[in-house]
Amino acid sequence: MSDSQRFPVAAHALAYMAHKGAYGPAQAAPSGVLASSIPTNPVVVRRVTALLAKAGLIATRPGATGGSWLLRQPEDIRLDEVLKAVNGCAHIGSPPAGAKGCPISEHIPRQVAKALTAADEAATEALSKITIADLLAENPPSLAAFTVHPSCPVAA
Repeated sequence: MSDSQRFPVAAHALAYMAHKGAYGPAQAAPSGVLASSIPTNPVVVRRVTALLAKAGLIATRPGATGGSWLLRQPEDIRLDEVLKAVNGCAHIGSPPAGAKGCPISEHIPRQVAKALTAADEAATEALSKITIADLLAENPPSLAAFTVHPSCPVAA
């Protein structure tokens, strides 16, 4: 799975667990169920839930009766934590290496890398104000000022 897909899969999985009340082993959400909701392959879900478990956001139980459940309330899980848990960043690109001997080509990648760092820090700051509970709400204050970007596909 590409790095750019880990975060949306993780956020969706956490929101699903919150919606279904998966707060303990008895309510665990199986990877197959999560995968059908996202939709993606259960293997993808297991890879992401392993990262979320390592970060302490969820617990998991393997096997036929296994699944995942939240260790914290959805209003206490910020999206910047989710992004960090899945080893993500804003992923808006990376600068090309540049050509040796060209003063512009040797300078620009470093400056573009700084600009990308600024964008990543801004994204992290914005995500720190949004929780999993906000994703489940109809029009939470943290998202009220935003509309879906035209280039982002949204299921009907």
